[in-house]
Amino acid sequence: LEVRVQSAIQMEAFCETYIMRRAQRHLEKGRVVVFAAGTGNPYFTTDTTAILRAVEIDADMVIKATKVNGVYDKDPKQFDDAVFLNTLSYDEAMQDNIKVMDDTAIALAKDNKLPIVVCNMFEEGNLLKIIQGDTSLCSIVKNN
Repeated sequence: LEVRVQSAIQMEAFCETYIMRRAQRHLEKGRVVVFAAGTGNPYFTTDTTAILRAVEIDADMVIKATKVNGVYDKDPKQFDDAVFLNTLSYDEAMQDNIKVMDDTAIALAKDNKLPIVVCNMFEEGNLLKIIQGDTSLCSIVKNN
């Protein structure tokens, strides 16, 4: 895969400066675009930034790579009886006991009907599988 990294914070030694049209052009050429370092504005989490950038480039989904393989009804690191949730709605994802992303990020995804795929970042090959359409080992937050 050809990959480009972009950031709203200028760091030319490490990555391109984020320009929406440039990101779209990379995608048109079949490249993967990774957005780094948030929006550069206070009060916006990196989760909200991920959703914002995905909406701006008309992405098919947002992949949230984390340390567990998806979303659970409670923290699986603390509770042995935590139940894996394969699919859940945006409203379910905003419940207090389920911590997928901050509510602003989820609300923005909901408003734009943008699915959020939650996966384990330590599972080798996981991101490639998702990009190729296999989300069987992940959770998906989407409309009912």
